[in-house]
Amino acid sequence: MTDLDTVLTLLQNKLRRQILERLVREPHYPMQLAEILDVSQQAIVKHLKELERGNFVMKMKVPSEKGGPPRTIYSVQQSISLRIDLGPDLFSCEQRTLPAGGPMRLSNRLPKGVENVVNTISGRKKISVGEGLTHIQQVNEVLEELDRKRDALISLHQHIRSRVSAAVESDFDHYEQRSVVHNLLDAPRTRFDLNAMAQEFQLGKAEMDTLLKVVKQRLERQLGERAGHIVASTSDRDFRYWLGDL
Repeated sequence: MTDLDTVLTLLQNKLRRQILERLVREPHYPMQLAEILDVSQQAIVKHLKELERGNFVMKMKVPSEKGGPPRTIYSVQQSISLRIDLGPDLFSCEQRTLPAGGPMRLSNRLPKGVENVVNTISGRKKISVGEGLTHIQQVNEVLEELDRKRDALISLHQHIRSRVSAAVESDFDHYEQRSVVHNLLDAPRTRFDLNAMAQEFQLGKAEMDTLLKVVKQRLERQLGERAGHIVASTSDRDFRYWLGDL
């Protein structure tokens, strides 16, 4: 799978996005794309090569309709989803690979509301345009409902982070301390890469140990204040404990 940075670099170009919009519909020749998009064939070929290097498209040789030498056509190869959330106390940039398999294989992952679509199209290689429009409209309505719920959850997540950020700002004096806490909040189920963090802060092992000790102590104090009593624990307790994940 193409890495996220490469995906963002490739998609930032408008012409490449226009090329992909055409290729997802059906394979195209470079000359076709040049005529449709009103740019030179040389420019189209250049961008197709970039997309091919990024594993977005693949090329194949097909017989010429006029009996000449084989011609090269391009089609889309990857199926991915990009999600970007940005705002105060909010940043997430994520690439996800869409699941493989036919409708029946996907059925146990799908939400309610599309069961009849799965049952209707399973085992069929072709459906009419009219039937397809009906199914697409139904799936789009379910997607829109899921998006509305996701938007609300992301907004709630943002409100939580905003309130936590206020506490972090008041309780942690130094930038490095606040960064440790924010790294915890960004990925609460993922363990720190302490070496990378020490390199980022330009701290030696002793300094890094002191930093982590101070952050632990202040998280312990926050938890005790929230609980209304002194909280006792061993000194090697995992960081996630101090975040209140009891």
